[in-house]
Amino acid sequence: MPIGPVEYLVVGFPGNKFTGKIAPELKALVDSGTVRVLDLVFIGKDVDGSVVVFEVDELDGVAEFIAMDADVGGLIGESDVAHVAASLEPNSSCALLIWEDVWATKFAEAVRDAGGIVLEGARIPHELIAPALESLPAAV
Repeated sequence: MPIGPVEYLVVGFPGNKFTGKIAPELKALVDSGTVRVLDLVFIGKDVDGSVVVFEVDELDGVAEFIAMDADVGGLIGESDVAHVAASLEPNSSCALLIWEDVWATKFAEAVRDAGGIVLEGARIPHELIAPALESLPAAV
């Protein structure tokens, strides 16, 4: 089966203020065939720093996550959770997501078929790229 690039994303929620508003947008990406969710867990720290982990089906108010056509489960292990939890502040939480960039599958196959390998890649945070793009001179 052809597979596109796979990436992980950690989305933090300071103060444990997760509202579930990202669920419909993630579902839309899945429904459109843009991404395929491979695994998703929620990690939290209480005010004392104790770590809790929730699978999607253990949370209330996230019906959109449960309704997604996704292959959720099995890739995120205990060491991944421990790594992410180590950087969480007390009284905060995050979603740890692994997804396939389905939109890039044909390009990824072409790179592999050409004998190419990805040497490096990274996502540039919005907080860095937005000001850089805004500072560029207007196009002529």
